[in-house]
Amino acid sequence: MHMRYLSFILLVSCICLFSCGAPGEETKQDIDPFHYEQQKKAVGSNGAVVSAHPLASKVGLSILKQGGNAVDAAIATQLALAVVYPEAGNIGGGGFMVARLSNGETVALDYRETAPASAHRDMYLDEQGNIIPKKSTRGASSSGVPGTVAGLFESMKYAKLPFEKLIDPAIGLAEKGFALSEREARALNNQQEELNQYNTARSAFQRDIPFKAGDTLIQADLALTLKRMRENGRAGFYDGETARLIVDQMKAGGGYISADDLKNYEAKWRDPFQFVYKGYTIISMPMPSSGGLLLNQMLKMIEDRPLADHGFLSPESIQLMTEVERRAYADRAQYMGDGDFYKVPVKELASSEYLQGRMKDYVPGKAGSSIVTQPGRIQRKESEETTHLSVIDKEGNAVAVTTTLNDSYGSRTVVAGAGFLLNDEMDDFSAKPGAPNMFGAVGGEANAIAPNKRMLSSMTPTIVLKDNKPYLVTGTPGGTTIPTSVFQTLVNIIDFKLSAEEAVNGPKFHHQWLPDRIDIEKKFPDSTRAALEKMGYTLFERNSIGRVELIRILPDGSIEAVADIRGEDSAEVF
Repeated sequence: MHMRYLSFILLVSCICLFSCGAPGEETKQDIDPFHYEQQKKAVGSNGAVVSAHPLASKVGLSILKQGGNAVDAAIATQLALAVVYPEAGNIGGGGFMVARLSNGETVALDYRETAPASAHRDMYLDEQGNIIPKKSTRGASSSGVPGTVAGLFESMKYAKLPFEKLIDPAIGLAEKGFALSEREARALNNQQEELNQYNTARSAFQRDIPFKAGDTLIQADLALTLKRMRENGRAGFYDGETARLIVDQMKAGGGYISADDLKNYEAKWRDPFQFVYKGYTIISMPMPSSGGLLLNQMLKMIEDRPLADHGFLSPESIQLMTEVERRAYADRAQYMGDGDFYKVPVKELASSEYLQGRMKDYVPGKAGSSIVTQPGRIQRKESEETTHLSVIDKEGNAVAVTTTLNDSYGSRTVVAGAGFLLNDEMDDFSAKPGAPNMFGAVGGEANAIAPNKRMLSSMTPTIVLKDNKPYLVTGTPGGTTIPTSVFQTLVNIIDFKLSAEEAVNGPKFHHQWLPDRIDIEKKFPDSTRAALEKMGYTLFERNSIGRVELIRILPDGSIEAVADIRGEDSAEVF
């Protein structure tokens, strides 16, 4: 009886950590980390958060309820994801934020990882010039300098609440734990071999007995790291004890990140990539993300064609969209990279004249060829375990954030004593120009490795304005499939007039120039498959493509939030 009583008290204490506000607080957080459910659609009027994990979405919503704005909620949600969604949520990776503020200002924040100062073009090649297997995808050698924490503190410029309030829920989730879902337990079990191989010390993610649904995951080392950030700000990560632990991990695992790399890292404010499509203003991310420019190219190549007349998932519409994807990704391989290091011809690649020329050899009913379709000629004067979150508040501040470790669980390396996974983002460079990375994407000189350079990304956090007001807030994980998934989601709503649920959850497809095939989901219509094969296309079936998080503002001003059915993503509104 005595032990049962103690267990009951412990459980109540853990729940109270998340559900009991400080004395005098008007708004209480109502989050039970041991009992939670996914919510795929919700409608409200005061704010919404959609993310990859129910607990993270609940944390974000609780911040909105406490008077925080969309930026506050985005920061808190990212921090919570770093605890409850370790395969992609992170403080050891990087990302991008696009925001449209209630005063009409648009901002884009780049906190993409950078190559260490000791990096060089051929660092992943052997003496014969061949790529060394796994060196750019596993272990400390694959990690770029993390940018997420710098991005969080830089975005505080637009926040209302103190950082301590935004990070406390994440600290509680790390320190007291949360219940694993069946999917999370299975994912951790699948990583045990590589976690054992690429780590010098045991972490919370490793154990001899398999994880199972309902198990509590406690991350004591991560809690200490988060507390150092709470107490010391940015320096609590990029300097002091945490930085020392990162550098020690580099030395133990053959990595390249130095103490100076950490101290010198900077998040950068960029001009958002904006364009108009059929009267809607599209706001997305500029270089080093290829997402905004690819969206522009793909949407503009279909704008003057009768796509809607062909119909959703018809062979004609799939072919047209596939061929614009092919052409855009061919240009990505040749011309796109970190604009601070390489003069990306953005203006030329986005021009109407150029894009119309790209479609001159398009033949309806006949498959194109990536041998024939090469990067365009211009006149010159990146698993897929990313994660996305979308947020909007009652004032109309809209925030889209995509962050990543690159592959699922990144480099599989946990910083000993600090409790967080490092990215394997160096693989997003062109380790060898013309050779494919883990996602099959090829790149050239524009994306070659150089010290302090940011690797090309596919992340596409996007906000759509209608009548100069926020209409859609969206994005997705998925590696190189990200831009095509966002492209299709926007077309589904704007052109095909689908509901938000249909636009998010309908079958997705993907073409990226090389390999020359159309990736399709299992639920793709059989009749469309047959028609595409008859045209001459090679089809490759995949379980799923992307996990879109979408917020849409309805005509009456209410907020509709939809979380993708492909994962444990969850939508919260109030």
